[in-house]
Amino acid sequence: MEHLINNRVKNIEISGIRKFFNMVAHVEDMISLTIGQPDFQTPEHVKEAGKQAIDLNFTTYTHNAGLIELRQAAADFYKKKYHIEYSAEHETIITVGASEAIDITFRTILDEGCEVILPGPVYPGYEPIIKLCGATPIYADIRNTDFRMTAELIESLITEKTRCIVLPYPSNPTGVSLTEPELQEIANLLIDKDIFVLADEIYSELVYEQQHVSIAQFLKEKTIVINGLSKSHSMTGWRIGMLFAPEYLTMHILKVHQYNVTCATSISQMAALEALTNGVDDALPMKEEYAIRRDYVFKRLQSMGLEVIKPEGAFYFFIKIPAINITSFDFCMDLVNEAKLAVVPGSAFSEFGEGYFRLSYAYSMDTLKEGLDRLEGYLLSIK
Repeated sequence: MEHLINNRVKNIEISGIRKFFNMVAHVEDMISLTIGQPDFQTPEHVKEAGKQAIDLNFTTYTHNAGLIELRQAAADFYKKKYHIEYSAEHETIITVGASEAIDITFRTILDEGCEVILPGPVYPGYEPIIKLCGATPIYADIRNTDFRMTAELIESLITEKTRCIVLPYPSNPTGVSLTEPELQEIANLLIDKDIFVLADEIYSELVYEQQHVSIAQFLKEKTIVINGLSKSHSMTGWRIGMLFAPEYLTMHILKVHQYNVTCATSISQMAALEALTNGVDDALPMKEEYAIRRDYVFKRLQSMGLEVIKPEGAFYFFIKIPAINITSFDFCMDLVNEAKLAVVPGSAFSEFGEGYFRLSYAYSMDTLKEGLDRLEGYLLSIK
C-alpha cells in the first residue's frame, strides 16, 4: 500500500540534524555537541505555574488563538523588547512551538508553483514544508557574504513567482544576525513588491553585542514574525510559539491553526504566561553564560587553525572543514568513530552547507572543553 502515500511526503527527509543525532546516540562515551537544546532548566517559577495549572484543573480547550492574557503578554513582550505594537486580540496567535507557526504560515500564504527565497545554509525545517505546499524553495548562496542575507542577493533571485522571503536571524546554523541598516535595505527592496517576509526570530533574546532588530519595524504589513519560548526560557518541551502578523493575515492563519491543533496546550500556556510576565527577562543570565561559552569556543577553534565566523547570536558555530577530500557527513562520522565526538554535518543545512559542520555550545563548559580537546586531537591525527 505504500504506493498510495502522498509523493510529496515520500520525497522529503527526516531532518539531517536529528538523523545524525539518532545515528550516533548509541556510541558509548560519546560527547555530543549536536542539538540546539539549552542545558539550563526551565525557570522554577515557570514550572510552578505549570503545576498550579494542573492543580487548578486548567486542562480544557482555550481560545483557538490562545488565552487572551497570554496573547496580551506576548504582544507586550514584543513592544517592550523590539518596539513593535501588535493587537493581542487580532494580530497574535499562540502556537505549538515555532515549528507549527512556520507550518501554518506557509500553508496559508503559499500556492502551487510559487517560490520562496531562503538563505543557504539554513535550518532544515523550512524546505520540506515549502515542498509539501507545492511551492519551490530558491536558495540564496550566503557563503560569500559571511553568511549574511543581503538585499542584493534577494533582488537577484526575485521572479514573478516569488511569494515569500525567509529571514531567520540570529541564524541556525551560523549564529549570524542582521543589523538595522541591513534590514532597512531589505525592507526598501520589498516595500513596493507583493512579497511576504517570514521572520523567524526564535533566537532574538540570545543576541550578544547588539540589540535584536525585527524587520517588522520597517515592513510590518508584509511580515509574519515567528518566535517562541524554547530558547529564551529553556522551554523546548513545553512547545509554545508566538506568531505576529497584520489582521488580514492572522484571520486566515488562524483557520489553518484551528484545524491543525485546535489550540496550544492549556497547561503550557499558563506556564508561558508566567514566563512572559514575571519572567520577561529570564533569558539574560542564560545569555551571559552563552557569551562566555561562545568566547571560549571561538578561541579554541581559532587556535586549531579552523576557519570560522564568530557568532552574533544563538548558540552555534558553523565551521569550515579543513582542506581534505571528504564530505561533511564522512568527516563527522570519522570524528564519531575516531574521537567519539558528535557534531552535525553541514549538508544537513542544504547543499550550501556542504564542507562545513555545526557545533552547538548549548552545553556545560566541562562538556565543551572535553569535546574541543577531542576535536583538537582528531585534527592533529589527520594532518
